[in-house]
Amino acid sequence: METKTNDYRVWSEGSIIHYEGTMRLSGVEAYAPILELMEQVLNSKPDAIVLDLTELEFLNSSGINLLAKFTIEVRKRADVGLTVKGATRVPWQSKSLPNLKKLYPALELVIS
Repeated sequence: METKTNDYRVWSEGSIIHYEGTMRLSGVEAYAPILELMEQVLNSKPDAIVLDLTELEFLNSSGINLLAKFTIEVRKRADVGLTVKGATRVPWQSKSLPNLKKLYPALELVIS
């Protein structure tokens, strides 16, 4: 599964969802194809899901909201673990990704 434009690419390999580029989409509706991809992975009932954001240079507030909503959805399913990978070289990740852990304390956050 894959969603891409000239600015960004989101794709899954099994239960790993990769994000790269710059995502400045306007509003929740614009993020619908990405949410659909994420939900397809969740609905495949994996033991764990990995959101690999290490190559995502920018994500606006609508995109961060998308990650928060997805984190809450995963939290509702006790049988699915969630790992979020970020990179310290991308400033917004060190600031925003720890908030996901507040929504779901069992989330594994790896920022390296």
